[in-house]
Amino acid sequence: MSSMYDTHEEEEVQYQQFPSDLSLGRVLCLKGRDNHDGSWNSYALAWPETLPYNATYMPGLTFVSYNHYNYDNIWHGLSAIFPFVAWHQMNRCQPSPDRWVLYHWGELRSGMGPWLRNVTQATFDQPPYIEVFDGLEDDSTPVCFEKAVVMRHNEGGMSRQRRMEAYDLMRCKARAYCGLGPVRDFGLGNESHPGVLDIGMTMYMRTGPRSFRNETAVIKIFQRECAKVEGCRLMVAHSNNLSFCEQVKLMSLTDILVSPHGAQLTNMFLMDRNSSVMEFFPKGWLQLAGVGQYVYHWIASWSGMRHMGAWRDPDGEHCTYPENDRRCMSTYKSGLIGHNETHFSEWARTVLAQAKARKTEEALKNNSSSPSSGSCTCRP
Repeated sequence: MSSMYDTHEEEEVQYQQFPSDLSLGRVLCLKGRDNHDGSWNSYALAWPETLPYNATYMPGLTFVSYNHYNYDNIWHGLSAIFPFVAWHQMNRCQPSPDRWVLYHWGELRSGMGPWLRNVTQATFDQPPYIEVFDGLEDDSTPVCFEKAVVMRHNEGGMSRQRRMEAYDLMRCKARAYCGLGPVRDFGLGNESHPGVLDIGMTMYMRTGPRSFRNETAVIKIFQRECAKVEGCRLMVAHSNNLSFCEQVKLMSLTDILVSPHGAQLTNMFLMDRNSSVMEFFPKGWLQLAGVGQYVYHWIASWSGMRHMGAWRDPDGEHCTYPENDRRCMSTYKSGLIGHNETHFSEWARTVLAQAKARKTEEALKNNSSSPSSGSCTCRP
């Protein structure tokens, strides 16, 4: 597959499709069962009427994910399935895949993590069937697919507008899967504060590495600032003890997400568009963590959110090497995050004021326009 060019329409996702004009009408065949050494896995193209004599033919549509992402990590997993969502949406959400074939660094993988599996099931309206070729006679038996779509990249090449449209579909599908409406009511008023705009501020906490050193003190700061804004509702949750649908519901009620850097921030795309994100880092990340530290800034932009900046702890764990020595990253990577009461208070006030102004404007627009149909739409 690496010897073939991807199909890339302007603003759209890059993909390979078999059969296609680029494959000269040939279908994709794999010998790819090894899950320890990807060099033993291989592919070939064959004309449908001249398949290898011992080939197993799999009808329907197969999604083949071939990349370096880990399907158990929710950020990595989302990056792996997102291009398939974009392709699915581009093709009017028809058809859904009959099976998934997952490769990580060329090695076959047998499943997805629970969060990713739920997102995939919600988006494609069916549980993902992960093909591991168990029914084959031996490793020399090739498998040929009636139709296959292969993704070797993430969302690279897509325009920001198309990325937001794909995330809109995933958000809507996830909410429907969990029994929620596609959008929140922007009307002025709720049960506890009738006539007052509702603003949800969620502190999405971690335990262990990259958690707050004094979680209680940090919560009190944001609790105090939220209490100063009429209609503000502070929610505190930990990312490791919520079910998938509990996470979806929590994000659907969130206008401002306050959270340390970590995979739990992937859930931000489940908030309404234009919601705000406040991110926190331990000491040393800016200098040593590399470009990967900006992934949640990127996903905020791609999914239509507002990344309101990051606070980086100037203090933290001591490294025995000079602070800019790359070996220190092994210390800083799992460091705890302190707090700065003055900065956190001022930052919270600014973000709350902006969120309130934005929601007021959106509420007025919503009240003066016709209601949404509530359906999860694909591209016409």
